[in-house]
Amino acid sequence: MKLSELAKMHPKKVRELIRKGEVDLPTSGMSEGYLQANLAILPKKYAYDFLLFAQRNPKPCPILEVLDEGSPITKIMADGADIRTDIPRYRIYKDGEYVKEVKDLKDLWRDDFVTFVIGCSFSFEKAMLEADVPVRHIEDEHNVPMYITNIATLPAGIFHGNTVVSMRPIPYKDIVRATTVTARFPATHGAPIHIGDPSIIGIKDIDKPDFGEKSIIKEGEVPVFWACGVTPQAVAMASKPEIMITHAPGHMLILDKKDAYVSVF
Repeated sequence: MKLSELAKMHPKKVRELIRKGEVDLPTSGMSEGYLQANLAILPKKYAYDFLLFAQRNPKPCPILEVLDEGSPITKIMADGADIRTDIPRYRIYKDGEYVKEVKDLKDLWRDDFVTFVIGCSFSFEKAMLEADVPVRHIEDEHNVPMYITNIATLPAGIFHGNTVVSMRPIPYKDIVRATTVTARFPATHGAPIHIGDPSIIGIKDIDKPDFGEKSIIKEGEVPVFWACGVTPQAVAMASKPEIMITHAPGHMLILDKKDAYVSVF
């Protein structure tokens, strides 16, 4: 199915297609105008520490919803979305090691799991496009590039590690507009945290992202970096909880709330 078709679909319909295995793609550009979310699933014994970690690090980890212990069903941000099946791909981390990627969590679900639904920068991309700010990975239909930086998060309990960022090449003349537009959405990472020279934030090669796929930076464009909800995955590798389940980078939970639901102006 073409991205242009998925862009016009209601989130519930796209989630149904994902659940059936008919959509297995990065979700940027799907259900235009609706929020998307990152995912972090942990045993209850780690839940307070992670909630505190997110509260201390709202740029990379803005919490949209926390599910009840053992419940895989959203109550606030989507009408009955099933965390176990409604994301195209998931990643499993055990004791800090990436183990595998799976298409559903039916055989892995536990009654002590607590799910954190975390804001995603895909949610402000329609606003960028409406402001005539280009979004390269949507244009080229590939996953957004993401990088582990040298920007330390504030630790909480067992959780610590460095911030992950997503990058979008922005024409120099559009940087102020891109910053202003995305600042309206603090619940989906808000304004950029770095503009320009990638080496300042510890990125050695802009063409070799840690997650996702590289974007071409054209003449007259500047790399612009937003805090990213893949940060919990870098934190899992650094902190080594017994198990953490996340979305695969770029493969999000599409929610029923529109982007304007979290816009501050």
